Amino acid sequence: MSSAHAHALKGVDRYFYLRCHGLGASKDELENLFRLRYAIYCEECNFLPAADYPDELEIDEFDERSVQFSAVNEGEEVVGTSRLVLAGSDEADFPLMTHCPPEAGFDIPPAAQSAEVSRLAVNRKYRRRKGDTLFGVNEDEIKKEPGERDEESGERRSNAPLLVLGLYREMYCYSRANGIRYWYAAMEDSLARVLKFFGFKFVPIGPQHDYYGPVRPYLGDLDVLEADLKASNPDLLAWFQAPL
Repeated sequence: MSSAHAHALKGVDRYFYLRCHGLGASKDELENLFRLRYAIYCEECNFLPAADYPDELEIDEFDERSVQFSAVNEGEEVVGTSRLVLAGSDEADFPLMTHCPPEAGFDIPPAAQSAEVSRLAVNRKYRRRKGDTLFGVNEDEIKKEPGERDEESGERRSNAPLLVLGLYREMYCYSRANGIRYWYAAMEDSLARVLKFFGFKFVPIGPQHDYYGPVRPYLGDLDVLEADLKASNPDLLAWFQAPL
């Protein structure tokens, strides 16, 4: 990743407010996060039946033990969200283990040090470029140098999927402050490649499954992430570790 790409990440601070909603946050506080999830998972993508959510709030059984995160624009509109599902009763009690399980023989890390990244959702107005995925990630765009003008809009591109990276940075800061070292995630291979480009390296731990589309189970080790970045890109590591 070039220094221009690293500089582009600072746009997170200019354009969005990133917030962590701790365990026990009220439904009222989280209503707009659940409403965004409903708009994407139920209405736009039809991953979940809208009829099951008459109040237009997408909530599941894992939200009670999840830490929620949101990205808010200057108009106080929630435009991105994600969550960390914390450990339940045993090592296998994560959503991924049921819907997108690792391969047999996978060495499961300690549950108390683990969490699952899930319910990533980005408002469609922030993924309008040709080639953008559901999460505002554009694998072709990140290969280009930031600062060039987009041929269609004439605007200078940042290339960084700012909403997603801001949410991941918030989740990283929470995890490090609360003894979480390992992240599970069921994600598209393209998202994993983009996150790797920006320093979040996940290792595939199983085959692809149809779980809200074709996804693969991954595991991230935050100790490895820090060691890699300390050696290769200390400025980016400082960006991860600086509070938003």
